[in-house]
Amino acid sequence: MPPLEELPAAYLAIEKERDALRAVVEDLKRQLEWLRRRVFGAGRSETFERQQLLLQLGELGARLAERAHRQQVSYERKVPEKKAAAADIYARLPVKETVTIEPEEVKAQPEQWERIGEEKTFEVEITPPRMWKREIIRPKYRSRDDREQPPVVAPAPPRPVPGGHASAGLLAWVTVSKYLDHAPLFRQERMFARQGVPIPRANLCEWIRITAEWVEPVYRLMHARLLAGDYLQADETPIKCHDADAGRGAVSQGYLWLISRPGGDVVFDWKLSRRHGELTGLLAEKFKGVLQSDGYPAYLEYAKEHPGVVNVGCWAHARRRFVEAQGEAPQAVRVVLKLIGGLYRLEREWDQADAQAGRERSPPLRARLRQLHFARSLKWLHALAVKLRSRHRPKSGVGAACGYLLAQWPALVRHTGHGQTRLDNNLVENAVRPTKLGLKNWLFIGHPGAGQRSAILYSIIVSCLRHGIDPLAYLRDVLTRLPAMTNQDDLTALLPSNWGKPAAPAGQP
Repeated sequence: MPPLEELPAAYLAIEKERDALRAVVEDLKRQLEWLRRRVFGAGRSETFERQQLLLQLGELGARLAERAHRQQVSYERKVPEKKAAAADIYARLPVKETVTIEPEEVKAQPEQWERIGEEKTFEVEITPPRMWKREIIRPKYRSRDDREQPPVVAPAPPRPVPGGHASAGLLAWVTVSKYLDHAPLFRQERMFARQGVPIPRANLCEWIRITAEWVEPVYRLMHARLLAGDYLQADETPIKCHDADAGRGAVSQGYLWLISRPGGDVVFDWKLSRRHGELTGLLAEKFKGVLQSDGYPAYLEYAKEHPGVVNVGCWAHARRRFVEAQGEAPQAVRVVLKLIGGLYRLEREWDQADAQAGRERSPPLRARLRQLHFARSLKWLHALAVKLRSRHRPKSGVGAACGYLLAQWPALVRHTGHGQTRLDNNLVENAVRPTKLGLKNWLFIGHPGAGQRSAILYSIIVSCLRHGIDPLAYLRDVLTRLPAMTNQDDLTALLPSNWGKPAAPAGQP
């Protein structure tokens, strides 16, 4: 036992150690709650077996008791979801075969029976995709009068693979299978082999390269049109790639950067790092306007270095952190979420009013509405965040959420001065999803040099999905038309946003 005169110092040391341990416990509780949401939350894939993990956490009994209690005290009856009828699900399928089944009695004595009606049903059949050949015959002729003239034969039709045998439809199928249906090329190789067509994987890789080269002019035009606007949403996502220079089997970290705007195309760009300077290549020093992003500092730095660019933030990112911290201060966080939800409610009401009136509100008018109706909520939200930050540790859930909100506050409130923006960056984040789903299957890009091909093809396919057109039909048509075009200066009709639309009359845009 320490001497009497040392007891106050020892007591203070114990108090300090206790406070530190309490902080660690709070952090661990927050991490455990985050883990529960990730594993057991709706829409999450079940990486672990649920009941076993709950037993390991020692809370299975408590959760079952809580669930039983909720079932006893809850008297709300859920309205069952109406299931779609089979006739509605398969309504768009064509009827290719009709089978009529006559009763045995009628077959035996058809003259004794007369038809008074019928019972009609259907079954859904499928014909697996099969490869087939299109035979092209070019007759060769010679002159009857002048045998010295060389024979004549029609020129070979232009193909996307010069000297090869892959059609535009086959290239489109391989591309969409990989980048939309997430089937790696080694898996496609096996699928073709089961059809009796052993196409080497090297050929499939070459077809992907050729497809990317053909559509690259369309990709560049999409990029230029995005940069010509005054509003962009930006994001980035990590993608590993095989790096032969780093050693056998080694992978390095690359990134797909992307830009878009609501209702517009989506353009990806491949970079080997996440350095701030990589954004300059994507924006090409040409963009002037509003750049919306999450809190990654590269976007703010770009806006500071380019006077014509204004950076605005994403309210969804700020809100997400408070949702994750609800368990620490439920009442206060509920007020924060209600204030942020009020901003979204106003935006939704204005959008509905515009849709009913058949008009689109001008950006200056929308900005004026935001300045008038957002001011009070923003004032309360800022004051509440400052107060909560002073009461919670910076590393706690609430403290981290308030810190992020206040750090991003200037970028978040800039929405009141720019009516063309959305409050969040969700649209461009949704455009990233096909790349992450594909990553689970093909794991990494085969070579750093192949990253840009993936960026080009993802840009085309995701843009097709955004505009509601079939990527397979689009690529089949574009890969058929591009080799036959003598002048590729005007590719406007081949943009995903314009594909399938009637051409404008001469003299009209």
